[in-house]
Amino acid sequence: MFRLFVALRLPRAMRQALVAMMGGLPGARWQGDDQLHLTLRFIGEADAHQTADIAAALGSIHHRAFALTLDGTGCFDKRGRIDALWAGVTPHDAVRSLRDSVNRALAGVGVAPDPRAFVPHITIARFSPRNAPIAPLPPGLLMPPPVEGFFDSFNLYESDLGSEGSTYSILERYQLD
Repeated sequence: MFRLFVALRLPRAMRQALVAMMGGLPGARWQGDDQLHLTLRFIGEADAHQTADIAAALGSIHHRAFALTLDGTGCFDKRGRIDALWAGVTPHDAVRSLRDSVNRALAGVGVAPDPRAFVPHITIARFSPRNAPIAPLPPGLLMPPPVEGFFDSFNLYESDLGSEGSTYSILERYQLD
C-alpha cells in the first residue's frame, strides 16, 4: 500500500527563506528542506493498481503555470492547542484552480472527495499534544519574507511514516502549461 498526496514542491528560494526563519519556538518540530511542500490534495492509502490509475488521471490535467508569494503565517489547532504552524501564500486563485483540476481527475478514478476546506499553506512546524502552545500564536511571531516562486509542475508523492517523522518521495511529476 502507498500513502499518497498531490503537492507543489517549493522552489529553492522559497524553501531557503522558510528554513532561515525556523527556530525560537519551544516544542516545535521544524520541517526539513526536503519536507517543504504545498499540499493540493491528500489521498491516503492506495494499492499499486489504484496508484497507477491515480497517476494516469493526474497526467490528464492541463493547467497554466503560476507564481505564488510567501505571505504570513498561521496555525491549525486541536482543542485549543497548536497542532501545526504554517506559512501562507498569495494569490489563491491559481492554486485553488489547480486543486479543483486535481479533485476532478481523482473523482474520475473513484477517489472520494476531501470534505475539508482548502487552505493553501506550507506546513513549517508540528507540535506534539503534550508540548503544544495554546492557540493562537501571537501575531507577527514568525513572518516569512515575501519571496515569490514560479510553479511549472506538480507532483504525486508517497509519504512514508517513520519514528522521526514522514519521508516524502516523488512518484510522478506533471508539467504545467
